[in-house]
Amino acid sequence: MFFASFRISCSAVAQIFILGALGFVLVKKSFLGQACLDSLSKIVVEITLPLLIFCQLIKDFRFSLYPLWWFFPFLSLAITLAGLLLGYLFSGLISGRQHKTQFLGLVAFQNSGYLPLALIAALLPKEQADTMFTYLFLFLMGFNLIVWSFGVFLLSARESRKLELGSLFSPPVIACLSSLVIIFLGWNKFIPQTVLKPLRLIGDCTLPLAMLVVGGSLAAIRLGQIDKKAIALIVLLKLILLPLTGLLLLLKFKVFGLLGLLVLMQLAVPSATSLSVIVRHYKKEDLLISQGVFFSHIASLVTLPVFLSLYFSLGMIQ
Repeated sequence: MFFASFRISCSAVAQIFILGALGFVLVKKSFLGQACLDSLSKIVVEITLPLLIFCQLIKDFRFSLYPLWWFFPFLSLAITLAGLLLGYLFSGLISGRQHKTQFLGLVAFQNSGYLPLALIAALLPKEQADTMFTYLFLFLMGFNLIVWSFGVFLLSARESRKLELGSLFSPPVIACLSSLVIIFLGWNKFIPQTVLKPLRLIGDCTLPLAMLVVGGSLAAIRLGQIDKKAIALIVLLKLILLPLTGLLLLLKFKVFGLLGLLVLMQLAVPSATSLSVIVRHYKKEDLLISQGVFFSHIASLVTLPVFLSLYFSLGMIQ
């Protein structure tokens, strides 16, 4: 059973890897420059992903079907705090203040959107995938607020205590909130399919474009001298201890099905690529972020299928 699940999980990760590898090669071969990569990233964050969120929620979300919808943003906070606590417990092994803060960021914040989107599409049949997309978008509403507030505060080394409200309410967060308001007011009934269908077609471009951006971003990383101890710790904590602890807790409290899969997926994916964006934006020296993002993504090609396979083989989802 495990090996059958492992084969399915590896196939899903391989599909993601192929898309990411294409972006990696396009950047390495100079078909895509940094300006083009930035433009693609902007298109995904400001256009395709918000449209995907909007259309998915308008189509599938109803407050009567998801009475505990508010739980998912709080779940994102709990997962971030778990990573932050685990990172803090081991931060004494890292020398230097900025090294420590970047180490904490890499352990606390995960690639919560792009990779789960791809995994859900590859692993689940359409009906389950649609439900999981709804869970994920509600989860991301909380995660984006956290990473663009506390994440910025942490990685800017506490020099900038003023939060930027514009960064808090990013287009994906606005898309999620506006969709919920429209559904709550019942206005979704008046949006014709002739409007929703072309918007959904644009939204469906999110996955391939996002993986091109991730792969291209990894290709653009300048690794420099590798901090082997810090990278080993990040891989151990982020990709092994966190998902292993999460899996054991899910089993203990019998949290199965799609909710348990979302939790495990968020605990098992590598460090967030958005951390590199934050460091560049606030002009902080990239001491560890690029290395951590790069090597955690490489290591996750092995660890992620293992944990997903364990979840499926234990019968935690049908």
